[in-house]
Amino acid sequence: MASIRQRAGKWQARITRKGYPQEVKSFSSRADAARWAREVELAMDRGSFHGVGDADRIPLRELMNRYLLQVTPTKRGAKDEAIRLRALQRTRLASFTLETLTVSEIAAFRDQRLTTVRAGAVIRDLSLLSSVINHSRREWGAAVENPCALIRKPRAPKGRSRLLTHEEQARLLHALAPTGRRNPLMQPLVMLALETAMRRGELLALQWRHVDLNQRVALLEITKNGESRAVPLSSRAAEVLASLKTRQTGDARVFPIQAASVHAAFRRACVRAGVSDLRFHDLRHCAATRMADKLTNVLEWACPNFCVNGSDFS
Repeated sequence: MASIRQRAGKWQARITRKGYPQEVKSFSSRADAARWAREVELAMDRGSFHGVGDADRIPLRELMNRYLLQVTPTKRGAKDEAIRLRALQRTRLASFTLETLTVSEIAAFRDQRLTTVRAGAVIRDLSLLSSVINHSRREWGAAVENPCALIRKPRAPKGRSRLLTHEEQARLLHALAPTGRRNPLMQPLVMLALETAMRRGELLALQWRHVDLNQRVALLEITKNGESRAVPLSSRAAEVLASLKTRQTGDARVFPIQAASVHAAFRRACVRAGVSDLRFHDLRHCAATRMADKLTNVLEWACPNFCVNGSDFS
């Protein structure tokens, strides 16, 4: 039988039952305390009760920090996820515990975020928040439902279809020409992206030991989907890499640049070239579209290892 008493201006319900740890919770009214006690005792009778664990009483900010230290480093996108997690830790939402976090609070966070960022960013925030809560439930003993599963997600934005015209491409490559303090690797990086449809991360991770200029193929050990992929090299791509190799000594990576530096340099080049609304990832779409126009065999386009013997599509 539960005991209910008034303490420090609150009504405290205390349940002591053999085989269960003591459960204590405070409420603003006696009726709420009695209702909670009845629900808990009924769940105990049915054998379906799960007590509130330590993880339920820890502020979400601390759970995020624990996730940041233990889980995030195991992911390929650890750097970007860490930035997003630290931003979430600065929000009002992070002050709640899992025990007090409600669907309405998450919905308010969603609506506030939508006033400052696009739907895609909000979807990623909610997905990461949901991952932290689910991990807390699976690994750290949290015994709460995931409120993120109950709220309406923003509508996913339509995929981008920005293609670079040949005239824009010429202006962009001219703006990337290595003059003054400009990074001499930016122009060949963009040229290779346009020739191979490789992602920015794949290009920056590419190492010389995985480039075979004789067979005209580059091997990507780890791609976005976690699998390796052989990328055929066109005549122009092989020329760009051969030129780089003669100039570089001692670097294991083909492009020893940081992603943040690439982002900033690319944005400045677009401004100089007068090319608007272009992102580095759009170069992949441009390359894929041009490859599809040049290849006559649909099966070659569908196969991830086509042209690995050095056949050319340029």
